Amino acid sequence: MINQSIFKSYDIRGIYPNELNETAAYQIGRAFVKYTGAKNVVVGYDARISAPELFKALTEGLFAEGAEVTSIGQMPTECLYFAVASYDFDAGIMITASHNPKEYNGFKMIKKNGNDLNIVRGLDLLPVIEEGKFEKSKTEIQQKSILEDYKKYIFNLFDFSAIKKFKIVIDASNGVMGNVLSKVTLSVEVIPLNFEPDGNFPNHAPNPLEPGSSDQIKEAIKKTGADFGFIFDADADRIFLVDEAGFMVQADIVLLLLAKYFLQNNPGAGIAYNAFCSKAVPEFVKKWGGVPVRTQVGAVNVRDGLLKNNGVMGGEESAHYCFRDYFYMDSGLIALLAMLQIISADGRKVSEIVKEVSPYFKTVVNFQIADKAGMLAKVKEEY
Repeated sequence: MINQSIFKSYDIRGIYPNELNETAAYQIGRAFVKYTGAKNVVVGYDARISAPELFKALTEGLFAEGAEVTSIGQMPTECLYFAVASYDFDAGIMITASHNPKEYNGFKMIKKNGNDLNIVRGLDLLPVIEEGKFEKSKTEIQQKSILEDYKKYIFNLFDFSAIKKFKIVIDASNGVMGNVLSKVTLSVEVIPLNFEPDGNFPNHAPNPLEPGSSDQIKEAIKKTGADFGFIFDADADRIFLVDEAGFMVQADIVLLLLAKYFLQNNPGAGIAYNAFCSKAVPEFVKKWGGVPVRTQVGAVNVRDGLLKNNGVMGGEESAHYCFRDYFYMDSGLIALLAMLQIISADGRKVSEIVKEVSPYFKTVVNFQIADKAGMLAKVKEEY
């Protein structure tokens, strides 16, 4: 019996092997093909220790239901999006638990619909698995290298002659963005931290927001005299800006900087943000001639807000940033390159740039609830 708690509103995620294991992965592979009708599926994975076992079981499930399978190997999640959008694939699955601790793993799933990408939610597959009734077939895994095409696509979006010769620190958090950044040439001096993928995440947690996760980059910025830095999460779909003093900039403020940049070339476009973001976001977006689009929390909902409201980009407090020019999906690398352009054009220190769009004090409090469903029911009853 599969643990039903792993099927989330946006993806599939759980502790390996107690909640998510090879048996579940096999059935998820079969259910994915049956639900989507996909005949040609591309699969990628991040640096987590359990990735090889789950990859084998998942692909066997895809095979068993008659799909052809192509592997892009260990890559950032955004590379999976690129592969589905750019090649002859019907759908794709990324084996990742994003920023969760090392004990977790999971699946992010998408399907191509014409020229659009649709997110397959974890809860979509649960009824298919419960029904069963799978077909039986067999095929073989193909291999495909997409790195050069992916780099070319993203780098063609920017004018690198406008980027100043900064010294920056980039922390890949022992995730998979190190695979990419070690093979690209940026017009800045990069001081790399934790570029070697390691699913044990030996230097700090894969979530940059966890206490202590930004200590290493803060120390490196101060020690090297770097101008600023960036820190990625494990699968590189989240990116945080760190100023010249080593302080992490709030993600909704980075969203504002990105919004101003993209509105310059797309006047009147929508900028999506979620309910957690500062009220400065809609105020400045309106001031700059854009249309603020408020969405529910979750990167999936931010993306939907873009699609439905002529959006050019969007983001949220978790530091997911999605872009119309990247199939309306999130891309940490695009956010990094755009920020290099923004900071270069401004000329001031990052802390000074940020201060201008941070008129309000804000704090976020997180706390643990033993019975989340019960508490939500009480809130709904009261309000």
